[in-house]
Amino acid sequence: MRNGNRPQKGFSLIGALLIIMLVGFSLAEAGNTWSNIRKREREQELLKVGDTIRNAIGNYYNQSPGMVKQFPPTLKALLKDDRFPVPQRYLRQLYMDPTTGRPGWGLLYAPSGGIMGVYSLSSDQPFKTKNFPERYKDFEKKKAYIEWIFAYLPETDNSLTESLN
Repeated sequence: MRNGNRPQKGFSLIGALLIIMLVGFSLAEAGNTWSNIRKREREQELLKVGDTIRNAIGNYYNQSPGMVKQFPPTLKALLKDDRFPVPQRYLRQLYMDPTTGRPGWGLLYAPSGGIMGVYSLSSDQPFKTKNFPERYKDFEKKKAYIEWIFAYLPETDNSLTESLN
């Protein structure tokens, strides 16, 4: 009887190990899928926040009093613009970088001074690399989020340049 029970115990142990392995592989795959979903959500949040900051910089620039347009000297200037009798607000808060989860952005300075854009400080590889909407076409084939630059570029007056020619 003793010899008859031993093979059964061995098969039960192997069966239990196989089940544990399958559960482990399933959990690993579920974790990987969840990680990809979370990365995509962070990318979408980066696009949204980056556009919000770019638009705020554009509003600050375009609403500059007087003839000379100015970019904001700091991101905090977008929270409260004291150049007017009644302070203007272009952002409600300074946003965290969604890809790093920390406050702080890379800053793109205008040649004339001030901040004309921001970018993430994350060197992670983007999940999305193609099929961007037109306004994000420059982001295609970029190797890291740090290359996704959200810059406000003032429109030039084409009628002025045409009249000079």
